[in-house]
Amino acid sequence: MEITQLLERRYWIFDMDGTLTLAVHDFDAIRHQLGLPPGKPILEQLAELPQKEARHLHQQLDMIELAIARRATQANGAIKLLENLTSQGCQLGILTRNNLINIHATLDASGLSRYFRDESLVSRHCAPPKPNPAGIHRLLKQWGGHPGEAVMVGDHLFDLDTGRAAGTATVYVDNSGEFPYREHADICIRTLDELCISPATSCRDSEYSAGRAPA
Repeated sequence: MEITQLLERRYWIFDMDGTLTLAVHDFDAIRHQLGLPPGKPILEQLAELPQKEARHLHQQLDMIELAIARRATQANGAIKLLENLTSQGCQLGILTRNNLINIHATLDASGLSRYFRDESLVSRHCAPPKPNPAGIHRLLKQWGGHPGEAVMVGDHLFDLDTGRAAGTATVYVDNSGEFPYREHADICIRTLDELCISPATSCRDSEYSAGRAPA
């Protein structure tokens, strides 16, 4: 898939932390603060605990994430890409494993709030968390869209697996350029700037397309 083909799609769903904003979460440190063992995603670990203990740790997690959210800064190319997509009449949504309060705090701190309607913000409390595709289905149903018209953009394997499970195109953002999950992506990019081209512009097959990263 070429980037110009991708930009013909009308429905764009973004992961938030590390995709629209610069990645700052230290999940190993968060697990340590919560007293959880390393190596397994936090939400999945909490789901296995007794309800009372899980509720207490969820409250702690919310506060840790809120402190991080209030320091959020936008990723390179985020404003330009969102402006381009908005000007083309695209529908924009966010699908995150964070909670709704922290979504708003992150978007406010990073200056990205104006690009997203409240009803297009899907948190871990609105739908089963990624990699479950229910959040994408929820947004597409709301917009009256089809997966073949949609794009899922993210920096984690969960984001790519969610898009694949829902039937959307997948864009993998990895600032390092290493792309360890490239086989799960249709397009690999280092920054969102690489998507900031006109969909009407013809271009050769990008070295980032079809999940290929530069050597």
